[in-house]
Amino acid sequence: MKNTKTLVLLSLFITLQIILTRFLSIQTPILRIGFGFIPLIFSSILFGPVLGGICAAISDILGMFIFPQGTYFPGFTLSAFLSGLIYGSILHKKSISLLRISFSSLLVKFIIDIGLNTFWLSIITGKAVAILLIPRVTKTLIMIPVEIFLVYILWIYLGSSIKSQVN
Repeated sequence: MKNTKTLVLLSLFITLQIILTRFLSIQTPILRIGFGFIPLIFSSILFGPVLGGICAAISDILGMFIFPQGTYFPGFTLSAFLSGLIYGSILHKKSISLLRISFSSLLVKFIIDIGLNTFWLSIITGKAVAILLIPRVTKTLIMIPVEIFLVYILWIYLGSSIKSQVN
């Protein structure tokens, strides 16, 4: 029964992530501003780094094939997996505090979003990394406090009820 419940909840997080990323976000060729990070972080908190990463990777692949926005590039799937891995490593089976959420968000934003994803975009677009960095760093600096605040508040209000479904 627990495996079925886990599968259903992971599927729900995948679906939410696809909807929040593909439909409820603002997207340009080099930037995406959205709230797909919420189900990614919650799945990583609840199920750990590996399942959180797999959930993020599946979400990226399904979202790309069901609702394509350009060509598929596997680097972004790797980035999604690594994001889930980082969030899960820091937040799974630990007390969820503002400090932990901030640390995990900063790691993901600077290593994955600014580092890896900018590199992938440079490969795809043929533009120099330096040119892509200015808008991406600006977006990241704006989204860091938004992400930290939203995840912290949502976890306070929804975490216990979601966590009770897992156990």
